[in-house]
Amino acid sequence: MGAPPAGAEPGVEVPASADPRSGRPLLSLALASIMEEVQAHSGGVYLLAADEPVLEMAVTAGLPRAFVAPWERVGLSSSIPVAEAVRERRLVWVGGEEDMARRYPRIAVVLPYAFALAALPVATADTVYGAVYVTWPGAHPTVLSDRERESLTAACDRLAMRLERAALENRMLRAEPDLLAAPSSGTAGTLGTVEAARMVGRLPYGLVSLDLHGRVAFANAAAAELLGVHVDELLGTQPWVSVPWLNDPMYEDRYRAALISQHVTSFVALRPPGDWLSFRMYPSTTGLTTRISRARAVAEMVGAAPRADASPSPRLVTISQVLSLTGALTEAVGVQDVVQLVADEVAPAVGSQALVVLGSGSGRLHVLGQRGYEDPRTVERFDGLPLAERTPGTHVLNTGVPAFFESKQQLERLYPDRNETPDGFAAWAYLPLIASGRPVGTCVLAYAEPHAFPADERAVLTSLGGLVAQALERALLYDAKNQLAHGLQAALLPHSLAPPAGIEAAARYLPAMHGMEIGGDFYDLVPTRPLAAAVIGDVQGHNVTAAGLMGQIRTGVRAFTSVGQTPAEVMRSTNRLLIDSGADLFASCLYLRLDPERGRAVMARAGHPPPLLRRPDGRVRVLDLAGGPLLGIDAEATYPTTEVSLAPGSVLALYTDGLVESPGVDIEDALVDLGELLSESGDQPLDKLADTLVRHSAAAQERVDDVAVLLLRAEAGH
Repeated sequence: MGAPPAGAEPGVEVPASADPRSGRPLLSLALASIMEEVQAHSGGVYLLAADEPVLEMAVTAGLPRAFVAPWERVGLSSSIPVAEAVRERRLVWVGGEEDMARRYPRIAVVLPYAFALAALPVATADTVYGAVYVTWPGAHPTVLSDRERESLTAACDRLAMRLERAALENRMLRAEPDLLAAPSSGTAGTLGTVEAARMVGRLPYGLVSLDLHGRVAFANAAAAELLGVHVDELLGTQPWVSVPWLNDPMYEDRYRAALISQHVTSFVALRPPGDWLSFRMYPSTTGLTTRISRARAVAEMVGAAPRADASPSPRLVTISQVLSLTGALTEAVGVQDVVQLVADEVAPAVGSQALVVLGSGSGRLHVLGQRGYEDPRTVERFDGLPLAERTPGTHVLNTGVPAFFESKQQLERLYPDRNETPDGFAAWAYLPLIASGRPVGTCVLAYAEPHAFPADERAVLTSLGGLVAQALERALLYDAKNQLAHGLQAALLPHSLAPPAGIEAAARYLPAMHGMEIGGDFYDLVPTRPLAAAVIGDVQGHNVTAAGLMGQIRTGVRAFTSVGQTPAEVMRSTNRLLIDSGADLFASCLYLRLDPERGRAVMARAGHPPPLLRRPDGRVRVLDLAGGPLLGIDAEATYPTTEVSLAPGSVLALYTDGLVESPGVDIEDALVDLGELLSESGDQPLDKLADTLVRHSAAAQERVDDVAVLLLRAEAGH
């Protein structure tokens, strides 16, 4: 890391904070003022750590913090503008994309977009407290104006004086949130007027509005049709999360490129099995508008694209090829496409003739792809090699440190066993693929002749690994996310039902067919004495947050029931529980207390679809219960109860809206169809009846929403 610069006092604790005397956020207000003065697009404040020579990001503004996540903590010796500004106690100016690629290639590879940046120290004459950086879109002049320079310097001096005062007064200050533009609040807010929204809804091409976090605020019907995902499943989600075939970092990268550069950005993507779609993103400081239409095959576009001129110097060609690869990755699908693009775009620029991409799993090395080897068996021999083996590939994968071998003799001197597996090449670069701070693979470039690796070329090649690593990491994260989702859903729903004497029960749960396959639908049967209780509900959303909140509600209902609360009290208590949790989600719920001895049930409803009651003679009616609002809206809400006769042989069908709601189908018609099906099939064994209801429901077949069903039958003789 290196030592702090002269005059720095890392022992002074000045965390991202608010001024306790005014209650105003000190760093956030200072950053916002700086950005406004110089019309910057985004920025951030770093503070010097108390016990080590490290700058820690305290607050950011204008763009999501995830964009600069690799630089949350920056060593003072790092080749990063903010670290350089602190080390040299001066303003550091980066005038654009080429300037960044030339001076800070590692940043240029992670953020290969058109933007300008200024970094300044936050320091008094005696003490360095941290640094500030601000960025401008790519249209900013390549030279910083005198007015901008003076404004930035004066603002950082003022901030340093405030931090000095806070340190002298030994004030411990509260943390501050990052500053982002407020997201749009719906269709009219995004597009101006309701009529404009209607017009957009009729457009023949897809139109999607994204906020700064990449979440969908609006999508028209054409966009939903092209993406193959219902509009309701898009809203509030990031497209690369809710649309399975967009789940690749190359597409998220284009959204980042548009926001950071504020330039119109486009890419194409393959919707399986063979439809190519064109995406064109129009950015603003509050989000993006994306136009989606059909496109030619990406192979045609790549083949028709002009190649980089070979005349510039080798160093510039190398940087140009690396930046070109960033754009090309947005048009690639799968690891093999990434391997091919690296081989086509980067390997020729540095004189490499072959390429291997290695990954790991279960403690072994795996060959993910190769190009340029006449005999594939030369590479395949390394597939399945234990990571404990001493080879350059395993060493780079284990340590995350690149290795460069300028000749065969140099390689064999360090790895004597290597001469037993000749590949016909004479020099190699082993590049770690590092994502989120950890190595996920290795990229090997091979050369036909001995090859020297100058320092600048090593830096560019090392940075290249970050691009390749993103695709590998995304696949691993996606698998882990799905495993977590399925495990969480299984843990939160009851493994079995224990109905009281005189009641038979059966239940079914089906996740939505898109997204994470996890949701907030729940059901339960609480076998308390003397009266049992049943509950079914639906927390809005199809994600881990909804599932976690569902678990809290289900646990709360069990607790309130076990202490003897009436149905109305259980609903009121659960409503307060949801409000007190601070969640921004609502839930519908239907709760009933079962009394099979007296042949009745007492029900309370909170915005939930009405249950169906099938009488022993086969007649079915919708129970129009009194009720209150959704849980989580009004802390003072009350929930009236309704007593229903439950004669022997009667069947109560409780369900969530996923069973009856589907696009283009009237809810009343769906309820009529469900009632007829229950009437016709209600004499079946209850488990078979549950299967029948979910199998023959049109909404359950399409499953744009989760489906939960709980059936209760009053047995004869009780």
